[in-house]
Amino acid sequence: MSNEADHIEGGGDKESEEGAQDRVRTNASPRRGASAPQASPPRFVSVDELLETAKGVNNMALAHEIMVNQSFQVKQSELPEGSLERRVKEIVHQAFWDFLEAQLKEDPPQYSHVIQQLAEIKETLLSFLLAGHGHIRSRIEEVLDLTLIQQQAEKRALDVGALSHFIIEMMGSLCAPCRDEAVSKLKEITDFVPLLKAIFSVLDLMKLDMANFAVNSIRPHLMQQSIEYERNKFQEFLDRQPNALDFTEKWLKDTLKDLRRASSVIASSDPPALLPANVHNQAYLRLLKWEHLSEPFPETVLMDQTRFQEMQQKTEQLVLLSSILLIVYTTTGEAISGLPGLMDKLKNTVHAMLADMHTPSFSLQETLVTTGEKLCMELSQCLSQHGYATLSTDNKNTLMGQISATIEPDNTVRQLMDSRVQSYLLATLESSQHKTPPPLPGGLTPICKELKELGVRFSCLVNFNKLVFSPFYQKILHKCYSSGGCTSTET
Repeated sequence: MSNEADHIEGGGDKESEEGAQDRVRTNASPRRGASAPQASPPRFVSVDELLETAKGVNNMALAHEIMVNQSFQVKQSELPEGSLERRVKEIVHQAFWDFLEAQLKEDPPQYSHVIQQLAEIKETLLSFLLAGHGHIRSRIEEVLDLTLIQQQAEKRALDVGALSHFIIEMMGSLCAPCRDEAVSKLKEITDFVPLLKAIFSVLDLMKLDMANFAVNSIRPHLMQQSIEYERNKFQEFLDRQPNALDFTEKWLKDTLKDLRRASSVIASSDPPALLPANVHNQAYLRLLKWEHLSEPFPETVLMDQTRFQEMQQKTEQLVLLSSILLIVYTTTGEAISGLPGLMDKLKNTVHAMLADMHTPSFSLQETLVTTGEKLCMELSQCLSQHGYATLSTDNKNTLMGQISATIEPDNTVRQLMDSRVQSYLLATLESSQHKTPPPLPGGLTPICKELKELGVRFSCLVNFNKLVFSPFYQKILHKCYSSGGCTSTET
């Protein structure tokens, strides 16, 4: 979905200048060229409406992240090392702890701020408790009775050592196993202020553990609620921005046009390829070939653009990897087919060489030359060790030349492997409802593990998006079929 900031257009007339703080003029699709038609004229939206929409989009993005990212975790935000913000934060925190220590060194000691910190610790410990922790709750309420602690402090009878010991014991009983060591180290700190500081540090980690536990616990129950939530939030956004499906509509229309063109040779009024389910799957597959720098991404998958881009890069890497391995196998023939571990060794070599292929400084041409040289050397060594003749100079030159030729997108081997990888990923979408993995096309066995993992990620992301946005896609395709003379509306 498009961010609201992309749709704000400042008015240049006197009225809009005077009312800038109260009203904002928005354009439904500013990313189009100046001559592109608009489905509806610009309308005025209040600042409150924009802020409300932005808040909804942020919440929807969080819910979406939890659902589609199985490894989603709440993490501590870290300010950059050496940054001004981090330095200021460190100075302020240190000043607080220095002030606290100075209060305790007064005669008599001042415990007002210590009691405030104990109150926060108590609240945090209680937040970790579940419904069945009644006994622990009573114990915390009893020992960390702030009224009693205040009275003990006034009478100089406050035993901070005993309170610290109790707090650490409670933390040990409530923390995740991964925090046992951190809690145990607290017992080694003898000075009260450094101990209090360390306690808060570990409690922050325990809060993260609790949040991540809650996310993992509720994820299975969130599916339907998340689908309805995202759909409703997007509908609210669509109500505010009527043109907010323009790029999605173009995406589906272009896919349908391509399928109609490819199916034009079939003597059928409604070939299977034009059924909505097939159009949807082909449309998602097109996202793995997207020109991200020049072509606007469909609004309904905009939150996942980075994921699709990562999958696109992984797909390109696997295509090139499988192309090189196929060239090696066909060039050397049966001589290497029975050698144990050789293909895995060659695969690891090529994979390491292509690991950074999408970084700005990467030179594919140089890398392919180096890869060809490395593979020739490894092949010769392995063949020699097993009593086979090493590669001849002609075979080496042929092998290196064919590997270097894969730099061209229209290279025959590269196109073949790309077609097979695309066919496999399409098959994962078509078979996902039946829970049966599709068969692996020929030549892809060396990358089967990576390809299957990619297929699972791809189909999970696509299927969730289908569940959320299928009503919007149905309306768009219904219009396309009606205008194109095709009446199929199955999903």
